[in-house]
Amino acid sequence: MATTQIRKAAVIGSGVMGSGIAAHLANAGIECYLLDIVPPEPGEGDDVDDPEFRNRFATENKAKLKKQSPSPIYTERDLDLIIPGNTEDHLHWLGEVDWVVEAVPENMDIKQSTFAKIEEHAGDDTIISSNTSGLSIDGMLEGRSDSFRSRFLVTHFFNPVRYMKLLELVEGPDTDPEVVETMVNFGENVLGKGIVFGKDTTNFVANRIGVHGMMTIMHLMDDYEMTVEGVDVIFGKPMGRPKSAVFRTADMVGLDTLVHVADNCYDTLTEDEEREIFQVPDFMKELVKEGRTGQKAGAGFYKKTSDGIETVKLEENSLDYRDRDKPKFDSIKAAKKAGDVADRVKALLVDGEDNAAEYAREVTFRSLAYTARRLGEIADDVLNIDRGMRWGFNWDLGPFEVWDALGIQWTYDQMQDRGIEVPDWVDQLIEDGVESFYRWENDTKLFYDVNSGEYQEIERSNRVLSVDLLNRAEGDHKVMGNSSASLHDMGDGVALLEFHTKMNAVDPDLIEMMHKSIDEVETGDWNGLVIGNDSDNFSAGANLMLVMMNAKSGNWDDIESMVKNFQDANQRMRYSHKPVVSAPRGLTLGGGAEVAMGANAIQAAGELYMGLVEVGVGLIPGGGGNLQLMRNVFGMHSDNSDFEPLPFLQKIFMTIGLGEVAKSCEEAREFQFLTETDRVTINDDHLLVAAKQRVLGMAESNFRPPRPRKFRLPGRDGVATIDMMLYSMQQNEQISAHDRLIGNKLANVICGGEHASTATLVDEQTLLDLEREAFMSLCGEEKSQERMAHMLQHNKPLRN
Repeated sequence: MATTQIRKAAVIGSGVMGSGIAAHLANAGIECYLLDIVPPEPGEGDDVDDPEFRNRFATENKAKLKKQSPSPIYTERDLDLIIPGNTEDHLHWLGEVDWVVEAVPENMDIKQSTFAKIEEHAGDDTIISSNTSGLSIDGMLEGRSDSFRSRFLVTHFFNPVRYMKLLELVEGPDTDPEVVETMVNFGENVLGKGIVFGKDTTNFVANRIGVHGMMTIMHLMDDYEMTVEGVDVIFGKPMGRPKSAVFRTADMVGLDTLVHVADNCYDTLTEDEEREIFQVPDFMKELVKEGRTGQKAGAGFYKKTSDGIETVKLEENSLDYRDRDKPKFDSIKAAKKAGDVADRVKALLVDGEDNAAEYAREVTFRSLAYTARRLGEIADDVLNIDRGMRWGFNWDLGPFEVWDALGIQWTYDQMQDRGIEVPDWVDQLIEDGVESFYRWENDTKLFYDVNSGEYQEIERSNRVLSVDLLNRAEGDHKVMGNSSASLHDMGDGVALLEFHTKMNAVDPDLIEMMHKSIDEVETGDWNGLVIGNDSDNFSAGANLMLVMMNAKSGNWDDIESMVKNFQDANQRMRYSHKPVVSAPRGLTLGGGAEVAMGANAIQAAGELYMGLVEVGVGLIPGGGGNLQLMRNVFGMHSDNSDFEPLPFLQKIFMTIGLGEVAKSCEEAREFQFLTETDRVTINDDHLLVAAKQRVLGMAESNFRPPRPRKFRLPGRDGVATIDMMLYSMQQNEQISAHDRLIGNKLANVICGGEHASTATLVDEQTLLDLEREAFMSLCGEEKSQERMAHMLQHNKPLRN
């Protein structure tokens, strides 16, 4: 019987996928052996018996994890959880682990040989899986025992493993259902993945549909006289897909990788009615032949030069580059003005009348029909196919969700008019009058099950909660709200404060709701408060346009009122008599970071991009961020006369002064935006429930608000020390005079003002007053206003 808990793992094969899997296991706190072959060709001076030589492949590929961008790891510290070795000396390690995942080259002989070795050394209860992208399970298991077969399945991760949510699970004919259940629980709850159940067919679910779609787009682009940029403009955001769309995505994935996947489809799908679609276009074959494989090679369909971005001239049947164009289409312009993603897709495909719209329709109808014909072959239901495309290709809508957005009957009629073949079950669905593949019954979502002809409930873990689900549930869960924020009842006496401005930017109405929410929670029958939302980004900061316009107009009272109210709101959250937990994810910048850090505890998503970045727009944190970081960095030593404050202050100054942004939850902890007691939820679908449970735990353990801190600070002596560093940087032209001015303002705040000294203590309100004074002063500086305007216009900082 196989294990039901995975505490230690081994990855065999340390290439891009193998090392990526090992890195994400380390992100989740799972110790992992990373094994690869012994180098077959020793170089001059190599000692073939030296472990350093024998482990070289795994060791070097582990080291590469530090240099990859975006980083596959949350923190370099977690690399200690990855132990490199080789498949000749260390296979006995497999007896210690709960899961072995194979990630060797896609060659059946190599796979079979690897599994024979695994069976010889792994424990009798060890789960074994393959990360194959499409080799048959029957072929890989040839010669394996019944016990091995019962503990085997495919676990197909998508690259980059840390960032791609999809994990495709494919059972073998003899896989024990408990093994599948264990991997589902581990994948969802520990690794944070979205599980899709596929079948043992070439390229499984997402790659089969996704690559078919990309190849269709490429094969049809000449018919509609489309350029590379034109294709990417159409099949990006207007279609609810990533901005990278088609050709930029190909460059990111690697043209050679895409060719391999397409070739695998062409070679093995001999009965597929659209097999020829998987024929790689000549232009892509030639690019790969010339080594122009995309981003990793410095050139692909796009090439970055010192003068800007260039594009391959496919419209001229040339592989030379030209300056990137910015094509404009009326249908795309109209789609961008539509509401949500379903409205955008409908505006383009139903209402669009230009060449771009017709091209998009032709591709979409062909792709939807092909996907419908694959139902039952690659997956049992529409749900798994849609999830595969959303989680594996980052589409906002899966194929059948697109069909719903367009209208089932309208789409069917369009296909019929064009002579596009649909499977019999679609004809029957139309005959039965089914109007959608999905529908809601209160907070329960259902999908149309083709096999039964009935709607089936989509199972939902009790760890999943969202504002959308609260709004759909029976009863009124909204307690109060305004245009910027709302307070909801999460159940069990926990309230949820949700921001819903653009990018969840902090503005006066949002601040007002912070005050009203804490009033409600403190005086009502509540256990506590969660601050969180459904957005990809917790909050991108303050409403900079509002600040700049008020500064330009000289409305200083309005700015100061907003800043003071924001400081007060964050302080009230901190010292409320009911516990407050923030649940940040994605961008948590400036004022967003101040809201998150103002809570009593943070339950953060793994993908957290957090920082106090106000210096980039000519300001310093104004909502208490300086004080909050000082609390975290000084800890219990803030008033301890035995500790020299300057080393603490230097760290705080550099973190804020450089506008440092943490690129993961653990990096945020290293910057001390998070504390040692703050917690992480890797699966962001589970984030709000985890934050709610944190509130309940704090309430049940007799929560008391923390004691306000006092700080022993050096005052003007500390400012002078920091200014010496700033002077040197200015002399070396590392910073401008205005940078130095901002730095001195920041130094004065964190050093406690000119009257502070290490013989006295500075309280929190004094620091907040100093912060507000500095913020207001910088708002009045012309160069700071120029920085604000530049950021709003160009979305990048100005150094003036």
